[in-house]
This record gives sequence, structure tokens and C-alpha cells, in this order.
Amino acid sequence: MNRQTKNIAITLLLVIVGAAALTAWWFWGRQEPLPEGLVQANGRIEGDHYTVASKVPGRIVDLAAREGDSVEKGQILTRLDDAQVSARVDQAQAALVAQKAQFKAAGMALEVLKQEVPLKIETANAGIAHAEAALAAAKASTHQARKDAARMKKLVEKGTVAKHSAEEADLAWTVARAEFATAMAALTQAQKRLAEDELGWARIKTREGELKTLEAQVVQAEAALAEVRSVQGDLTIRAPASGIITTRIIDEGEVVAGGAPLFDIVDLDRLYLKVYVPGKEIGKVRLGLPARVYIDAFPDEPVRATVRYIASRAEFTPKEVQTPDERVKLVYAVKLYLDENPKHRLAPGLPADAVIRWQEDAPWAKPRW
Repeated sequence: MNRQTKNIAITLLLVIVGAAALTAWWFWGRQEPLPEGLVQANGRIEGDHYTVASKVPGRIVDLAAREGDSVEKGQILTRLDDAQVSARVDQAQAALVAQKAQFKAAGMALEVLKQEVPLKIETANAGIAHAEAALAAAKASTHQARKDAARMKKLVEKGTVAKHSAEEADLAWTVARAEFATAMAALTQAQKRLAEDELGWARIKTREGELKTLEAQVVQAEAALAEVRSVQGDLTIRAPASGIITTRIIDEGEVVAGGAPLFDIVDLDRLYLKVYVPGKEIGKVRLGLPARVYIDAFPDEPVRATVRYIASRAEFTPKEVQTPDERVKLVYAVKLYLDENPKHRLAPGLPADAVIRWQEDAPWAKPRW
């Protein structure tokens, strides 16, 4: 066999082998296309991220969580040094106690004054009534004594009565006038006392104003205590949501600035698969469509998902897309939010395939690449 015949034989053999391989692939290895009404895509599972930061600066004194830890909402992640803030809390508590005591004492004094003033006014009015009655009686006695003294004086002049009787009448008139003056002074004193007691209403008004001021000071002290307690609470950093810690930026003993990120948490109950749909098929996809997500670890247990986001602009397929022929196409990013995450077995970073159903009557099928 010459060289030319040998080359022809080799070429013919290669053709036969290629045709046989193509035939075998056609009958046994070729994947049938997806049923009409389904769109397949692949990508990686991602999640909603929560960046945990401190409102205030401080030094880390306790680190209670690290990368990879699963945390619940409200769980303590770390604590900052609170020695200075605790002292401010004690100071604010003492100030509040003092303000409340002063407010209570002023309130009790006001209640006593409110009870005393009416009683004093009532007593003063009774004293005035008594003084007025005594004055009226003294006035009548004085008038009668004056008349008796005048009558006796005339009788003495006529010699009808003894001079001694006239002197007694004059003395009685003098006594009556003294009693009248005393009664007048007593009435004046009683009126003065009433005027002083009625000033008690003004003192009550003044005390009521002072009590309102003290009440406002108590409210202000309560607000100051609440504020410093709030700052104290901010020194304990808690998880804003349940999830898994993917990044820890700080370590115990470090001093952090206010607003500086400390942890990154991914919510395992809000995971989504970010896939890229070719431009020729994006028109079939719309918000709210159901989808099924498949991962290699559980190929027969797809997770239900829903289309929640569709990019408005096309982009070249990212490198993480698994099929090489798809990487040169213009695609649209689509987010498929998982309806559930059973036992939190799905985590960010896992590659996954997805099938989106855009026709309601289309039968579900696994992705076929």
C-alpha cells in the first residue's frame, strides 16, 4: 500500500468514526429542548445583605460572633466599652430621683396650703362678723351712755339728783367710748387678717406655677436618662436580622469609629438566584412568574422561586455563567427570590440552575444544557 492509498484509508476511517459518533450522540446523547413555555438559566445564589455598624465610637470589649456563625435577629454580636456611659446613667438616675423628690415635696406643700387657706379665710370672716357685732353693741352702749350722762347733768343742775349720780353717768359714758374704740380696733384687725389670708390664693397660684416648673424639670430629667440609656444600649451591637455572618471586620480590643462597618450578614430567608436571560428570551419573562431552582446537592428537590427583578439594560454575560457559548451574548439580569429555604441548607455562593415558566399550562422540566 502506497502512501497516498494509506492517507485515503485513514481519512475514510476518521469520517466513518465521526459519523458514528454523531449518530450515537443524535440518538442517545442529545438533550431534547425544554417544553414550550419554559426558560432555563443559571447563576449563583445570593442574598440580602445587612451591614452592621455602631452608632457611636468605642473599644470592642466582647466579641460574641464570627464568620460563618448563624445568628438570630436581636442576638448580641459584640459590645463596646460602656464604663463612661454607665457613670452618666448613674448620674442621670440620681438627678431624676432628686427632681422627683423636690416635685413631691412641693406637691404636698401645695395641698396643705390649699387646705389651710379656706380654713383661715373662714375663721377671718367669722372674726369680722363677731367684731362687727361687738362694735354695734359698743356703739349702742356709747350712744345710751352719752344720753344718760347728758340727762344726769341737767338733773344735777336742777338739783333733782345728787352730783355723784352725774359723775357715775359720765364714767359710764367714758367706759362705753373706750369699749367702742376697742371694738373698732378689733374689727380693723379682723379685716386686716382677712386681707392677709385672701393673699393665700395668690400664693396658691404661685405654688402651682412652681409645681408645673418642677414637673417640667422631672420630664426633662427623665428624657436625659432615656437619652443616656439609649446611648448605653447602642454600645451593645445586635443582629438586625436572622442570617449568617459572611464578613467580620473587627476584633476584640480594637477601637471603632461611629458608623464604621463591623459585620456583614446575609439573610438566609431572603435568598435569590441571580441569572442571566438572553435577549431573545427576555420578552417572555415578567415579574411574578414562578420558577424552580435546582442545585447539584439536591437535584431532585427543586426550590420554588418567583421573578422579582428584571434588569432594564442588557449586558455581556458575566464569566460565572457556566456555558461558554452563552458568555458572548447580551443578556439581562433576573433575580429569582426563593419562596423558602428549607432547613437553611441553601447559602450564598452556591451555583444553581433555574427554570422559569412563562406559560401556565407548560409542564415543569429540569434544565437541559
